Amino acid sequence: MRVSIFGLGYVGAVSAACLAQDGHQVIGVDLNPKKVKLIQDGVSPIVEASVGDMISKSVASGTLTATTDTTEAILNSDISLICVGTPSYGNGSLDLSHVHDVCEKIGIALQGVSKFHVVVARSTMLPGSMRGLVIPTLQEASGKRAGIDFGVCNNPEFLREGSAVYDFYNPPKTVIGETDDRSGDMLADLYKGLDAPMIRTDVETAEMVKYTDNVWHALKVGFANEIGAICKSCNVDGHRVMEIFCQDTKLNLSPYYLKPGFAFGGSCLPKDLRALTYMARQRDVLIPILDSVIPSNDRHLKRGLDLVLAAGNKKVSVLGYSFKAGTDDLRESPIVELIERLLGKGYDIRVYDRNVKIASLIGSNRDYILTHVPHIAALMVDSIETALEHAETVVIGNACEEFRDVAKRVSADKAVIDLVRIDESLVSSGHYEGICW
Repeated sequence: MRVSIFGLGYVGAVSAACLAQDGHQVIGVDLNPKKVKLIQDGVSPIVEASVGDMISKSVASGTLTATTDTTEAILNSDISLICVGTPSYGNGSLDLSHVHDVCEKIGIALQGVSKFHVVVARSTMLPGSMRGLVIPTLQEASGKRAGIDFGVCNNPEFLREGSAVYDFYNPPKTVIGETDDRSGDMLADLYKGLDAPMIRTDVETAEMVKYTDNVWHALKVGFANEIGAICKSCNVDGHRVMEIFCQDTKLNLSPYYLKPGFAFGGSCLPKDLRALTYMARQRDVLIPILDSVIPSNDRHLKRGLDLVLAAGNKKVSVLGYSFKAGTDDLRESPIVELIERLLGKGYDIRVYDRNVKIASLIGSNRDYILTHVPHIAALMVDSIETALEHAETVVIGNACEEFRDVAKRVSADKAVIDLVRIDESLVSSGHYEGICW
């Protein structure tokens, strides 16, 4: 395939080297004539293992060239990768001026192109940048329509400095955010030799995946360091603790707990988090990440409350109010807290949960409901039908199988607030509102 790569910095140079080595005809494009001259001379403009040798061989074989001329590159390629920088301003916002400028130049060059050319953004940009900046700029400059006259994709990169060539050929995933099937097909063909999951999605999701990955990596580093600091204060080997922690691939290093939904609760997580952060404070160990978890959880509970309030209906039925499906445990259930706050605002509430029955509660569960939430016990109804009949707003509080078709059973004049995504096919629209989707 004939590929032009705009921006010969880290991502662009690595991409050019790897694609040219694979036999694609690659044209590197950069405004900096020094970078272009380096490529033309077979020299890498960056320091990265193996890239120098790959560029030298590809230039010698004729699969890699470089230019400062955008029109030349566009006319002699079928697909263009935008790899220019997106640095931060002082306030944290992104400087997308380089992206705008290169899109404008590509758009002007597309005026003289009759074939279907695909423009692919690899630069890291926040969700909305493709439709808010990239596509409008390309269309305005070219006078053509995205998805019809030319293609557009978002293709986040997952390259680590020091192991970029390995990462290019062994990616954890290949993500293609596409505006149309034709564009996605052409880009997928570029990566057809890679042994990695190929994920094709919308451009906004692709944009967000890159940020989610990087923020998660940063959070992991910060989490491990804070655990290590607490361990140090207790004369415990933090490395050994985290080695054992990482051996759990069922819960700790897994998709478990990483699905957006409602706030956490129950008899363990809140209690143990409070205990550990209290001990850290006693030892004068500052742990801002761990200290922020409970406030973050409280803020998410308020998001759920705000959705119910925004529906504007005083009659509310809550389906499932144990802290998770398949249990009758109400201790620190965020759904119970939600109900309490609604009651405090004068809402007419009914609650239904077949797993929570006063007669069968024993021990700490019975004590909790009779001591802490007897007023909620009085609101319980015996059937889901009774709850739905009462409701103007239905709140799905946990993922009990019994609630799976509720959103489709409820008439359009009733609001449905889903805190667990009871049905994966549902997205917020009409009378249905998901807390994170």
